Amino acid sequence: MSRRTLIWGIPALLYAVFFVWYTDLGGPLEPEEIDRFVAVLGERGFTPEQQARVREFMQADTGREFLMVNVIDMAEDPPDVEGAEPGLTAEQLMDHYMEHMYAQLFQRASHPVVVGDAVFSVMDVVGIDGAEEWTMAGLMRYRSRRSFMEVVTHPAMRGRHEFKIAALDKTIAYPIETRFYLGDPRVLLGLILLAGAALTDLATVRRG
Repeated sequence: MSRRTLIWGIPALLYAVFFVWYTDLGGPLEPEEIDRFVAVLGERGFTPEQQARVREFMQADTGREFLMVNVIDMAEDPPDVEGAEPGLTAEQLMDHYMEHMYAQLFQRASHPVVVGDAVFSVMDVVGIDGAEEWTMAGLMRYRSRRSFMEVVTHPAMRGRHEFKIAALDKTIAYPIETRFYLGDPRVLLGLILLAGAALTDLATVRRG
C-alpha cells in the first residue's frame, strides 16, 4: 500500500466511522417501534393525552437529527423529591436528573450544542404571560427521534423526571430540524481531515 493511499485512506476511514455513529441511518420510526415506546411511557405513568402527543411526534418522524430548544427558569426554593436528599438546590436536582442521562445521550451521538445563562430579562415577548424572566437556555442535539425515545424510555431514566420537574419554576422545550447548521460536527470534522490529508500529501510530495 502506497504512502499516498494511507494519507488519504486513514482520514476517509475515520470520517466514515464517525459519520455512521453520528447519523441515524435507520430511517423514520416504524409503527412497531412507536407502539413499543408508547407502551413504556404508559408504564411510566404518562397520561393518555401525553402518550398521544408523543405518538404524534414519532409518527411525524423524518429520520433526521433535531435540536431540542430548552428555555428554563430554575426554582429558587424547590420542594423535596423522593429519592433525593432533602434541601437540595434546583441545580443539584437537575444534576440528579442528568447524571444517568449523559451516558445514554453520548452513546447515541446526542449532546449539548449551546448552553448559557441568561444575562438580562426578556428583551421582547409577545402573547405570553409570565415569560419575562428566565435562568438559562440551551440546545440539545439528538441523532434522531428514535435516539431521543431510546434515551427517555431507558430503564436508567425511570423516576428521574420528577427531579427535573421539582427543579423548575417554568420551562419551554420544543424540537426543531435545522435548515442551516454550520456547527454540524460532520462538516467540521470533514474539513479538518481533508485539510490535514492535503497538507500531509503536499509535504510528502515536496520531500520527494
